[in-house]
Amino acid sequence: MAQEVPIRGETIRLGQLLKLTGTVDSGGDIKAFLASERVLVNGAREVRRGRQLHPGDVVLAGAEELRLVAGR
Repeated sequence: MAQEVPIRGETIRLGQLLKLTGTVDSGGDIKAFLASERVLVNGAREVRRGRQLHPGDVVLAGAEELRLVAGR
């Protein structure tokens, strides 16, 4: 089951999401993580840390499935 991740605003970058959820420890780790792990956004492979994500998007990062929802 996907973990729901509330975001403020209309978008969040993939790198910011990975830091927010604790998938990576720091911004410096994101590039290496994307190069070594399979990351899918809505079922498509993604390697850009700056990819804009919106509420409703589903990110599969390693073993984690994250579903973005509008913040409350």
